[in-house]
This record gives sequence, structure tokens and C-alpha cells, in this order.
Amino acid sequence: MRMVDLIEKKRDRESHSKAEIRFIIDGYVRGEIPDYQMAAWAMAVFFRGMSLEETAELTLAMAQSGDQLDLSTLGGRFVDKHSTGGVGDKTTLLLGPMVAACGVPVAKMSGRGLGHTGGTIDKLSSVPGFRVELTQEEFLLQVKKIGLSVIAQSGNLVPADKKLYALRDVTATVNSIPLIASSVMSKKIAAGAQGIVLDVKYGSGAFMKTVEQARILAKTMVDIGKELGRQTIAVLSNMNQPLGRAVGNSLEILEVVDALQGKGPADLMEVSLELGGWMLVAGEVVPDVETGKKNLRQSLQDGAAWHKFLAFITEQGGDVQAVIERRLTVGPWDLPILAEESGYVQPFDAHKIGVLAMTLGAGRVTKESPIDLGAGVVLAKKAGEWVKAGEPILLLYSSNKEKLAEAFELAQNLTSVGSEEPQLPLLIEEIIK
Repeated sequence: MRMVDLIEKKRDRESHSKAEIRFIIDGYVRGEIPDYQMAAWAMAVFFRGMSLEETAELTLAMAQSGDQLDLSTLGGRFVDKHSTGGVGDKTTLLLGPMVAACGVPVAKMSGRGLGHTGGTIDKLSSVPGFRVELTQEEFLLQVKKIGLSVIAQSGNLVPADKKLYALRDVTATVNSIPLIASSVMSKKIAAGAQGIVLDVKYGSGAFMKTVEQARILAKTMVDIGKELGRQTIAVLSNMNQPLGRAVGNSLEILEVVDALQGKGPADLMEVSLELGGWMLVAGEVVPDVETGKKNLRQSLQDGAAWHKFLAFITEQGGDVQAVIERRLTVGPWDLPILAEESGYVQPFDAHKIGVLAMTLGAGRVTKESPIDLGAGVVLAKKAGEWVKAGEPILLLYSSNKEKLAEAFELAQNLTSVGSEEPQLPLLIEEIIK
């Protein structure tokens, strides 16, 4: 079997056999297939696509290219959740303790972020002392003890995806549905999930800009899950506006602390309850999503989710008193963006708010870039809320005066106020399962 023949085959719209896909992935991971041939193949896939059977086999081949997590020794049914990314999306940190408090254990491996803000692991790193690196034995023991652990992704988990994604990133082949879907689902399969709930976002602050694109991606991933024997549910959610009020690492942890004590922004709670309800359905502890939402609300009201979060922080070495007392590092330099007149705050552009947070230092340009855990943006007023002249609409935080000044200039054109209350779209578009 020769790689050049397989490139030609995909170029000519033909389908790969299982053996051919295994040859491609295994050969690339071992270094036997060079980057230039893999790039040509990825471009052929970009233009010619893949069938469901091909995409499912690609997913499985990537999942089996490295370590795989076996959760069966812990008993119970494990459900993983994945978001396709957005601005201010901290739902994993809110859902973990809520879902665990309702009887479905959460054993999650997450990555560091590349873009507007850090990923889940970066956000957790803003808690003093918190250990994001655990051995597999420590990870599993903690899940068995308290039903919740979130750690950095294992270095040898899905190495095929790491290599292929890095290549796609520099060859203009990222935006391919089969390659995106197999990338996401391979990590969920390798992490041992029996049920998978996907938050597929669309809009200015999301990778998929339209609901039509998001629907195609969601259906592809759900079909892959079915093909591989995993219950998979996708929620299509709107990311034209930032989710919640905080965009930034420490700032988002502080918002999660508020949310777990019943003071979360309405949009963040709506999306989290929808996703969490389906996680409980997939975990087979409730018969339907509405019962799941009811149980999740109860976990907030009786403090079970909050105490689960504190146990989680404690078990992974975090300074729990710093969390309780809200003593996380927040950029010492701050600037408000004030309303010039009274009125209703008009919709933000989520992407531009994300760029603003990145300018302040909250995100990475490259994987090696340093990150300012205390930097970010807080929406003092959300779209549709009334603001008085002279009141802040945005609050900017950074540890760097020069970055703060640059962000202040950018922020001047990001806010507007009107006499009429804007009509905001639905947060949840549809459910695919």
C-alpha cells in the first residue's frame, strides 16, 4: 500500500477501506508518512469529504493511536461533555460538580486553550495550588472517592489527532467537517465515555458561523457516536453573545463560584441546565431532560453542587479558602468602559469581545505563548439591560499597562446604547440525538 495512491484515490472522490485508513493514521503517527503527503491527503478530504463509515473508522483509528482510558473498573456509567468553543464558555466547570452531585460521575480530560482565553485547564490553574496533572491511578481514585476529577489531557492520548491538527492548522484544512468531527470524537472515545453530550456552538464567537454549519457538524458527530456504539446527544447553542459576564481565566472561575451559589447569569444557567439535563439522561439516572434539570436546580438550592466543587478543589490540592473568599489573582490594572448616555445596551459582537480579552493577555497566540490568568473582560451590563449614563458597560483587567491601553482603544467601538430594547435570539436552537 502506498500513500500516494491513497491521496489519488481520495482526490478522485473514491472511498477508503478500513485497512487504508488504518495505514494512513498508523503510518503518520510512526513517522513513516511525511507531513507533505499527509497535508495533500487532508486537502483532498477537505474538498472531497468522507462517508460516515470512513469518518467513523478515522475516529476509531485516531482514538486507538495512543493511550485509552478504561473507566469500567469504577462501575457506573460515565458521560463526557464537549463544547466546540466560544467566548466566556465555562460550562464544564459548572456542570462537573452539578452532574456529579446528581449521581453521574465525571472523569474529564481537558486541554489548554489556544485563542481568546485559556481552556478549562488554564482556568483551573488560576486556583492557587490546584494540580492539573495527576497520574492515571490518582485520577481514577479521585473519581471513585468524590465522583469528579478534571485533569490535563494525557501526553499520549490520541497522538494522531495532535499531529494531524497541528498540520491542518498550517495547511488551511481545519474547516473540514469529517476532520473536525473525528478530532472531537476520537478524544471522547479514547477517554472512555459511554455517553457523550456535545455543545455545538454557532455565531460570531464560534467556529461554526451559521446554524446550518453547526447542524451538519452536530449530526456528523452524533452519527459517528452511533456508529461506534456511544450514545451521543448534541445541543446547538447560540454564541453571537458572550456566555455569562466574565471572559478570562480567574474571572470565569469567580463566575462559576457565583453560579454554584445560585447567582449565575441567566444565559449561562440556561445553557448549563440544558447540557446537564442531557448528561443525566445519558447517565441513565433520569428518564427525561426536564427531570434532569429539576435535579440540577435542586443540587444548587441545597448546596450539594457547591460542596462537590469544594471537594474537587481540595482533592486536587487547590486552596479552597482562596476560592471561598474569592482571593484569586485578577489583573491589578483595570479600566471601565462607560456609557455615554442612558438606554438599553445593544448586542455585542462575541468575536470582538474575545479578541479584546486576548489583547488584554487572557489568551494565547501560539501554544507557547504566556497567559495572564488575571486578565480579561467583565460585561457589567449584558445586551438588553438598562444602563445609566456614566455607568460601566465593560470592565477591562490586565497585569500589563500597555496591553490595557491597547485594549481600551479597541473597546471604544464595541459598545452602544439605544432607546429600544433589542430582541435577542434563542440560546438553544435544537437538540440532535
